[in-house]
Amino acid sequence: MKQFKKNMHGDRWIFLCFGLCTIVWSCTKDKNNIPPVIPGADTSLVNESHLDHLYVPVVFQDGTQAAGVYIYSQYPTYDPVEAGGEGYTCVDDVSRAAIFFARCPDLLSDTAKQSKLLNLVRFVVKMQSQSGYFYNFLQMPSGINVYGPTSAAGPNWWSWRAFQCLTEVRPVIFKLDAGFASTIDQAIEKLLTVVKQDFFNLAETTTSLNGINMPTWLPAGSATDQAATLLLGLINYAGYHADTQVDSLIRKFSNGVVLMQQGDSLKYPFSMILSWQNTWHSYGGDQPYALLSAGTYLHNAAYLIAGYKMIDDFYPWLLTTQFKSSIVVTRSDTIVNQVSANNYEQIAYGYRPMIFASIKAFQLTGDKKYADLAGKLSTWFLGANDASAKMYNTATGVCFDAISAGNSVNQNSGAESTIEALLSFQAVEANPIIKGTVKSYRN
Repeated sequence: MKQFKKNMHGDRWIFLCFGLCTIVWSCTKDKNNIPPVIPGADTSLVNESHLDHLYVPVVFQDGTQAAGVYIYSQYPTYDPVEAGGEGYTCVDDVSRAAIFFARCPDLLSDTAKQSKLLNLVRFVVKMQSQSGYFYNFLQMPSGINVYGPTSAAGPNWWSWRAFQCLTEVRPVIFKLDAGFASTIDQAIEKLLTVVKQDFFNLAETTTSLNGINMPTWLPAGSATDQAATLLLGLINYAGYHADTQVDSLIRKFSNGVVLMQQGDSLKYPFSMILSWQNTWHSYGGDQPYALLSAGTYLHNAAYLIAGYKMIDDFYPWLLTTQFKSSIVVTRSDTIVNQVSANNYEQIAYGYRPMIFASIKAFQLTGDKKYADLAGKLSTWFLGANDASAKMYNTATGVCFDAISAGNSVNQNSGAESTIEALLSFQAVEANPIIKGTVKSYRN
């Protein structure tokens, strides 16, 4: 370049320099007119569009205005439908939806979500019976199903679900409507009174079935799945209301859950906590999550250890031996043998509890193996499953109801699967490390 410039005549050199400058100025001018490239926003995994589609206004016979969530919606149009003989909306699902909205990070700035939350909670409160327990189903147009076996008021799933919901949303509702929060307090105390009457004085005795030593003081005698949901409500309550009897109930139910743990890290069934009697099933499996919560609240190492053991030993076994939806076992001395097992149906309600427990373990320990496990479990919704099916669509909020035998996908999308998926990804999105893990497995 130096030799080239040396041989140039002066006037030609000046002309060339002027031209080069013009070109540079022109390129710079054009570049400045191009809009800057903005990195794409991180796409949310939570899409409540389908839940909004299932949301339905409800007017009770006394004129109370509330809202429910349709139980079923059918592929391909996803028109909501009623559950034959039961009703069209229920406490079980409405409570889940209310918890979802109460946990939305933008709730206090989003009046539409506030309205939905208040209406859903009004529904739950209206479904309480005189006994304190809750009815489950509402039938068209506004009659409570008071006699159906899946709806009658009693110490059942839907009462515990309502209790968990009301105790969790109460502090949030207080910020929105203090008067309604007082009504919620009354409903909570009414249920808590009957829970104390029915369970507080039960002796912690055991019975045996097929060699399994079982508690007799949990809901339905040995139902650790129901006890876990009840525990979560009791722990919520204890967080803002000191009550020694409630603390005793938390300890009592936790003892029963721990008693149902079988095997260890080397011995089948690998620290599994039975759901009821000698059966484990995936749905509603919040036992480890409840034990970690109880252990944290009561500073009880035994509860924490039992919770971690199921996450550390049983969850990886499930992932490496093809997921099981249910297992029946028998026990002889220290040996537990499998009587039967089903791989299907696989449902959102089977995966969400494992995701919650793994996230809780990560929050308590900071150990990234739990973040990794939570991310791996979450990708079941996104295609990492037996059917290689995208069970949850982030563009629509639709979550398919199940994977059945033969890898057949039930493409209906009802309230339970929809809300369980939303709760799962709501928890994932609250932790950037876990969300990053989900992305790594998706890729």
